[in-house]
Amino acid sequence: MTINRLDNTCMHFFKVTDAITGEIVCGNCGVVLFEKAIDFGPENTAQTTDEYQKNARTGQKMSLKMADMGLSTLIQAQNRDSSGKSLSGQNKRSFYRLRMWDRNSRSALTKQSYIKAFTFLDGIRSKLGLPEHVVEKSAYLFRKVEQKGLLHGRSNQSVLCAVVYMACRITDTPRTLKDISDAAGIKKKVIQRVYRLLSANLDAVQSASYSPEEFVSRISSEAGISEKTKRDARKILEFSQKKGITSGKHPMSMAAAAVYLAIQDNHEKVSQTRIAQISGISAVTIRNRVKELHIVKRK
Repeated sequence: MTINRLDNTCMHFFKVTDAITGEIVCGNCGVVLFEKAIDFGPENTAQTTDEYQKNARTGQKMSLKMADMGLSTLIQAQNRDSSGKSLSGQNKRSFYRLRMWDRNSRSALTKQSYIKAFTFLDGIRSKLGLPEHVVEKSAYLFRKVEQKGLLHGRSNQSVLCAVVYMACRITDTPRTLKDISDAAGIKKKVIQRVYRLLSANLDAVQSASYSPEEFVSRISSEAGISEKTKRDARKILEFSQKKGITSGKHPMSMAAAAVYLAIQDNHEKVSQTRIAQISGISAVTIRNRVKELHIVKRK
């Protein structure tokens, strides 16, 4: 029970909120400061997930990775209004046309291609562990490709793999073309060909090349090397980058060579074959890059 007592000397610094009545009162003098406070959060009386979603005041957020962007249309099949009364003849005819247009829009070729492509995108995301912003960027690029008419004559899967690789490069997420090729089951050359086509036609897209340092943590964690060796590998790459030796080289090969060179300097027992398996770079390429890094260290 709230006490309405006014104290002119009280500054109302200590405020108490009554969750039942929705009133905010002063904890010192008991005067009611605000009545019927509005709760902007969702309903908390739900026991299950379905009930929670039903009682929520807002729906799900918009997302480009959904075919309808999360704004699906739900038209009741019965010709009744919210109070349960039957609709008039004119309203029945209007809602019949709305249901027909909604059904036709769901079966449109563009929407079907979105559904298949974004289902495939969910599979790639789970295999590669892509963050949410990369998935949203990939969906945005795929929609842009469809709007420019670049999907004609090409499979949605190959185009989607190309835009995923492009999104990884734009967002600076270290995923190689081989990673995407293995996850999707599509040949690397096919993705490369589509990627070159998209890069030439999507003028607004600027994708920077990867830095070899971004792959050091990935190789080091799988190889199980020490933190000191990881830091030494980064120092080797920083020094070689200043000398200009990393320009024009595959970033994963440079990272693998730097990690292997740091392993040798710290006398850890990880073979070159193991580094080649983790990085997906041949042992011959790693040896050549190690020789180049050795020359830079001597200088």
